[in-house]
Amino acid sequence: MVKNIFPERRIDPMKFIVVVFLFVCQLIGPIRFILAGEAKPSWQAEWERTVRAAEQEGEVSVSIGGYGAVIEAGIFQKAYPKIKVNYITGAGTDITTRIISERRAGKYLLDVYNGGGVSLYQSLYLGKLLDPIKPTLILPEVLDTTKWWEGKLKFADKEREYIFVYEGNVAAGAGAGYNTQLLDPREYKSYWDFLHPKLKGKIVSIDIRKVRGAGIPWQFLYYSPELGPKYLRRLFGEMDVTLTADFRQAVDWLGTGKFTLVLPIQGGQIYKAKNQGLPVEQFEPYHFKEGVNLSSAFGSLALINRAPHPNAAKVFINWLLSREGQTLFQKVISIPGDGRNSRRIDVPKDHIPPDEQRRDKMTYFDTDDADTKDMTPVMKLLDEVLGAKK
Repeated sequence: MVKNIFPERRIDPMKFIVVVFLFVCQLIGPIRFILAGEAKPSWQAEWERTVRAAEQEGEVSVSIGGYGAVIEAGIFQKAYPKIKVNYITGAGTDITTRIISERRAGKYLLDVYNGGGVSLYQSLYLGKLLDPIKPTLILPEVLDTTKWWEGKLKFADKEREYIFVYEGNVAAGAGAGYNTQLLDPREYKSYWDFLHPKLKGKIVSIDIRKVRGAGIPWQFLYYSPELGPKYLRRLFGEMDVTLTADFRQAVDWLGTGKFTLVLPIQGGQIYKAKNQGLPVEQFEPYHFKEGVNLSSAFGSLALINRAPHPNAAKVFINWLLSREGQTLFQKVISIPGDGRNSRRIDVPKDHIPPDEQRRDKMTYFDTDDADTKDMTPVMKLLDEVLGAKK
């Protein structure tokens, strides 16, 4: 039998409780410190660092195409009073030409480009003047794909990195307009119907070779699997189409009856003329069997490389793509007959007529797919067909 050589000791219960309490407090202190340091999600910490750095930069320079009213509304400035917004507006080709000229002179003045997808793609993307915009997206609500049409972030470049598309408007494929006194739309259910001999010499078209801003309806005609080069060869080879570089002239000619049909053209031009009392109208978006466009208009966003205010650029980009920014965009840019539709599905759509609403599970011809952005083949085809007629 082994003898216990240690004397038996009785433990005071109160002393035991005190010792345990002090021990637990020593453990909790460091744990609380660690938890406090991790209380903020990583995105929030990054966002706060970005905002502070942007406020140090003090300004952001934005080219915003036809959407200057988004900045003029003052909502961004109210949210970020320490970041001044310098912005320019104008036609996409004019702005991209200006950017390229400034860079040749060693001037790097612009941070963010917001505008039409065709000029952006042709000049800035292919010219390698962009930085990836995807890494600038920080806010969870912007990155949450459930908030966007078809459950995805839309990019117009093959790398899915450079051109973010936030607008998706339903539009008649080629934006065809007609003189209401000379043409009955019920007789034309397909674009191929416009090859009827009675329209020969009665069609006017916007010349894509001279007006790059006319690109979207041309994309549809050239890249649509049911139309394409075969259709354009017949249209311009057989129908004695008159080409012009002046949108207003084309619509005036249509209104006075000099021409019966304008094809292609952007719909907003027809709506303006109709409001002025001219007998003109545009075919409804879902009218033709060849399908319907989904167009971004001026709703494409990119980050210029060598941006002078990179952090302020991030703040502006995230704000514009937020629910607040997209709601404002729809509100101030939409006009009757030309309602702008964000690809965000969590913003109000009451301003958009039912026949211009996007429809779930319908296949659209998306003019912002990377494979349909290049207009070079279209211009080469026109040169070939019209040159062969001379």
